[in-house]
Amino acid sequence: MNQIEADQRYEQYTTVDIDRPADGVLRIMLNRPEQLNTLDAKGHDEIARIWRDIDGDDSVRAVLLCAAGKSFSAGGDFGLVEEMIDSHEARVRVWREARDLVYNIINCSKPIVSAIQGAAVGAGLVAALLADIPVAARSARIVDGHTRLGVAAGDHAAILWPLLCGMAKAKYHLMLCEPMSGEEAERHGLVALAVEDDALQDKAMSLAMRLAAGAPSAMQWTKYALNNWLRQAGPIFDTSLALEMLGFGGADVREGLASFRERRTPDFGRKIS
Repeated sequence: MNQIEADQRYEQYTTVDIDRPADGVLRIMLNRPEQLNTLDAKGHDEIARIWRDIDGDDSVRAVLLCAAGKSFSAGGDFGLVEEMIDSHEARVRVWREARDLVYNIINCSKPIVSAIQGAAVGAGLVAALLADIPVAARSARIVDGHTRLGVAAGDHAAILWPLLCGMAKAKYHLMLCEPMSGEEAERHGLVALAVEDDALQDKAMSLAMRLAAGAPSAMQWTKYALNNWLRQAGPIFDTSLALEMLGFGGADVREGLASFRERRTPDFGRKIS
């Protein structure tokens, strides 16, 4: 697929901004800063699908994933969560999208750099941490919020966090929803680099340009081989994601969502009908 054909395909994506800031580099920007770059139903679908088109775009040699505003992404919006609670069909749809998001990034042949600032939660965090070179601002606040919402830590967490920062740290942060700063994330191996906040975008762009200038086959085949660590953990991921979706049909998530809306600590002994 040449650049003209690819650009025509990218026009279908309306929840992200897409441009080509440097030779061989495609930039994807989450751009709902007034909503902290939360993902609604359409955004969740698009962030899962776009990697297939990037994989087939012969003009792209590296990708930069970033976000506008102070936060990278505050996760799925309340409307999407509520739809999943109320609808089996919605849970099945989101299960497919969440599955595709992880596997499409793992299988995308193009190397990906992410630039993480502010709050990073949910599907946005999935994409950011699955990037080949995740770069975080030192003050970034990375948190997997699943158990705080009342569902299992599905998405990427069960396969990626133990591999990157060890099982003990993974359980501590995933089970307690304990936030991790960008500086801590670098120290624990969850991201490749942590940089000063005002240097984040420039550093991430320079890395994407370096990847784009490298030998394409060497970059792509190295990524493919390394990502077999994640592919072999596929059954772990599939289980975690299925259990997360199962949780959206239970009472705990209703209390979790209510507590977010009411800005209070959840009481999981209280069942919301």
